Amino acid sequence: MRPNVIVFFTDQQRWDTVGSPLGITPNLDLMARRGTTFETACTTNPVCAPARAAMQTGMYPTNAGVFRNGVPLPTDAPTLGRLFGDAGYRTAYIGKWHLGTQDPVPRDEQAGYDYWLASNLLEFTSDAYRTVVYDGDGEPVFLPGYRPDALTDAAIRFITKADGPFMLFLSLIEPHHQNEHDDYPAPHVYRDTYAGAWLPPDLATLPGTAHQHAAGYYGQIKRVDECLGRLRDALVSLDLTDDTLLLYTSDHGSHFKTRNSEYKRSPHDGSVRVPLVVEGPGYRGGSRVSTPVSTVDVVPTLLDAAGIALPDHLDGVPLRESARDGVLIQVSESEVGRALRTDRWKYYVHAPSAGDVPAAETYVERALYDLDADPYELDNLIDSVNHQEIASELREQLMAEIARVEGQSATVTPYPETRDRGRFPETTVRRLNLDGRRLE
Repeated sequence: MRPNVIVFFTDQQRWDTVGSPLGITPNLDLMARRGTTFETACTTNPVCAPARAAMQTGMYPTNAGVFRNGVPLPTDAPTLGRLFGDAGYRTAYIGKWHLGTQDPVPRDEQAGYDYWLASNLLEFTSDAYRTVVYDGDGEPVFLPGYRPDALTDAAIRFITKADGPFMLFLSLIEPHHQNEHDDYPAPHVYRDTYAGAWLPPDLATLPGTAHQHAAGYYGQIKRVDECLGRLRDALVSLDLTDDTLLLYTSDHGSHFKTRNSEYKRSPHDGSVRVPLVVEGPGYRGGSRVSTPVSTVDVVPTLLDAAGIALPDHLDGVPLRESARDGVLIQVSESEVGRALRTDRWKYYVHAPSAGDVPAAETYVERALYDLDADPYELDNLIDSVNHQEIASELREQLMAEIARVEGQSATVTPYPETRDRGRFPETTVRRLNLDGRRLE
């Protein structure tokens, strides 16, 4: 029997919200104990549309044709909706899309999904307690309740009525901020619960908005986790747990304006590292995988689990087969950049004058972090003479990965101000920018 497939997809959720001292993800923690956790999962690009294009096609954003926000996914893209539909699955998309040209999303931009209940820009067609999405014919549908609850209810209704194997993509917007207010509206019951709560070291140390917004952000995640629990309970009630592959992940994280003037669009783990847990056939037993993986592996993972032949266009591999030395991350909008994330190192390059383009031919070294010694990336070693050998090795590895994935060669210029300088005292850490140097 072919398994059902569900993707539970959040927006802007940091990796370290899972298993944190706050205990805000008990349902995801339970899923991890029963399934497989990929502890070092990285997005393909830390901004919404490119990351979502990769999650639909299994291609890196530049190959999928969506390298930044505002670029729609090609209407003939080989999406999950089409790939599973062609294999005889009933397919559904519920929630935030952000890969179309407008709201309502036209039928030819719905990526081949049979059932559609979504908004292109959900943050503008709804708010925390007023969810408006559109059906496949473009008619508005009002869903009562707190937004993730409302969308999860719709997902459970679809599952209950599904006949035969189905593939459901549930795309929540929480814990993203509400754009027009620049606020993180938690459900009323959790509005003040996490005021003054624990912050990870980067958010506690660097200037940004975390002290202002973390309480709402955590409250949103607490409710999202409860939605995951209700969905899993529905699978139990319908006797579908043994026949369903459930995958939980996010499009990117959030650094709360500690690295630039935005919430993401930076190469740091706070921005690029996301939760990734899979439970179901082939992914049971509570195992944990520490090797870096990419969200470009999600599509081949789902197809593989369903017994669908993997098409040639895929840039990723099934997660159960992933054994990379490092993963490529593309950065756009804030600048044109590329990063390599290995077990120990984060290596980042950018093209200072490239403009609004998918890629560059020449990059310049900008950051190097030793993640064993500095897991929250507070000390940039790119200008340390003692780290030039590892920088050179990572430079070659990154250029090879760019050539493999993007099909074009690129050169990287070594950092121009290499010098031996050691670590900055703790009293100056708050005044470090992306480059890790003092802000004068």
